[in-house]
Amino acid sequence: MTEATPPALPDDRVSSGIDRRLRGPVRIVGTGLLGASIGLALRDKGVDVILDDVSPAALALAVDYGAGRRPAPGDAPELVVVAVPPDVTASVVERELAAFPDAVVTDVASVKSGPLERLRAVGADVSRYIGSHPMAGRERSGPTAARADLFIGRPWVIAGHDDITHQRAAPVEHLALDLGATVVPMDPAAHDQAVAVVSHVPQLVSTLMASRLRDAPGEALGLAGGGVRDVTRIAASDPGLWVQIIGANAAHIRPVLTDLRDELDRVIDALTDPAAPGSPRSLAETIASGNRGVERLPGKHGSTARFARVVVLIDDRPGQFAALLTTIGELGINLEDLHLEHSPRAQIGIVEVSVVPEHEQRLVEELEGRGWRIAAAWA
Repeated sequence: MTEATPPALPDDRVSSGIDRRLRGPVRIVGTGLLGASIGLALRDKGVDVILDDVSPAALALAVDYGAGRRPAPGDAPELVVVAVPPDVTASVVERELAAFPDAVVTDVASVKSGPLERLRAVGADVSRYIGSHPMAGRERSGPTAARADLFIGRPWVIAGHDDITHQRAAPVEHLALDLGATVVPMDPAAHDQAVAVVSHVPQLVSTLMASRLRDAPGEALGLAGGGVRDVTRIAASDPGLWVQIIGANAAHIRPVLTDLRDELDRVIDALTDPAAPGSPRSLAETIASGNRGVERLPGKHGSTARFARVVVLIDDRPGQFAALLTTIGELGINLEDLHLEHSPRAQIGIVEVSVVPEHEQRLVEELEGRGWRIAAAWA
């Protein structure tokens, strides 16, 4: 069912000073987490958003949440965003290219080489297609999990290719910038290799570790702290979706897993006799290698600087966390990072704050002087 005419573009939002690059309309095919979040963010910018989905229920829900409107006769989108599962991405992009010959089409699937190759193979007009990938998401899925701020500050890969000009691809860059993301130009193959290392293999490692917990004794799970929770956080993901993602990028995932297996075999060999000559060194080098890898991860503003960490214990009651942050703010010390967890056996919150090393001693002294309990501090 369609509406007779599209609603007028909300010019009052444009004239009120909302800055945007896209003129619109923008058509979004697929109203899951990414599609609905893009819709919500564009509507906040005053863009006319057209939603479509093979599921009438999902479409109705996304419309009710304000992510956009239903299709109407005469729609002529400037940009089409395909946000559907990986196994149907190429076919949906092909359909949208044919249906809207004046529009640029992008997709937000997590693998970029495959769709482009399939579109070329069927003779689609790839001079109007460019894949992209916002590196953003949540453990939850569907339009009810959508957020307009999902992409703010996140990388948004635009996977350029020789068949499309930079000028023609501009609406996709405008989309990312309007949503507050940081544009990262990449070759499709380089993108797929990169996400294998930083996204797809971590998903599998997290899943494999979480599966070790299935038969763990209850008393062991009662000891679970930040370490196991950090490692397994992304294990609660949609199996159906991840089977598609992993299968689509298997060529890049498999070599990373093979290298990981080889290193794991060396650790297992060393643990056969931990006191044997060479075993301690092998274990130490493995851990040190991990240290060097972590140090390369960019943190605040892309910096790889090391920070001092201070762990503060707070009572698990309303207002304590806010009071701690207020205290740190009053001291004029800037937080570089923050992590919160709870003790499973006590009414205690464990707050780990990261600051520049030169502020560590002062922060500890000031917090202790004001009655806060410091559990640990280290650089």
